[in-house]
Amino acid sequence: MVYETISFSVRDSIATLMLNRPQVMNALSSRMRSEITEALNSVSDEVRCVVMTGAGAAFCSGQDLSDAAAAADIEGTLRREYEPMLQAVIGCAAPVIAAVNGPAAGAGANLALAADVVIAVESAYFSQAFTKIGLIPDAGGTWILPRLVGNARAMGMMLFADKVPARKAEEWGMIWEAVAENDFVSVVEERARQLASGPTGAYLKVRRALRESGANDFAAQLALEAELQGEAGRSPDFREGVAAFLQKRAPRFTGR
Repeated sequence: MVYETISFSVRDSIATLMLNRPQVMNALSSRMRSEITEALNSVSDEVRCVVMTGAGAAFCSGQDLSDAAAAADIEGTLRREYEPMLQAVIGCAAPVIAAVNGPAAGAGANLALAADVVIAVESAYFSQAFTKIGLIPDAGGTWILPRLVGNARAMGMMLFADKVPARKAEEWGMIWEAVAENDFVSVVEERARQLASGPTGAYLKVRRALRESGANDFAAQLALEAELQGEAGRSPDFREGVAAFLQKRAPRFTGR
């Protein structure tokens, strides 16, 4: 597919999805939402990690406020366009790293936080800017954020719409790590290579177990762990991992 608002490429089992409207800080248009959804849903077995990042100085500034059609039907836009995009992120067939290269605001912040792992350059910030224009957080923010940082911090971010610097986001547990500017690209590349060479099936089971834990009681979670571990234990990657351990060598996972 030819994309207009993103770029999407695959190299060495790593897919890079770049939001590519730098002239508007990668604001989310209808076309961009559609293309992000299409790209993530097209991820094939050859892809073992997806890196989602932004072109230029920003990751994503959120909804494109010049889009009159979206403003005229916010609920419909969320249901028709945002929900499929976010489901594509959280249901992607490979682990997703959000490489936050600059500001992530509004729906852009929540798009990043929907990823499995968030790595941000230390000059980046996260902002729930919705109340500045009389709206409430959407794009999954009211579900994701309190689970990451707790209700008190989520409420403060959403009411005051303050910018949370990447280092503070790391301290709060909102993201995995904040990285110095000079090291950002190399750290993201190394983390992506690590996931791309790992047991992809196990990674996706970890994702499912963590996401379902919030709705499960202890007994239900133990049952889910047993089910998923049983599946993992029947995989070629488990056999390879044990063999590599016993032979004192690095494992060669197939990812399935």
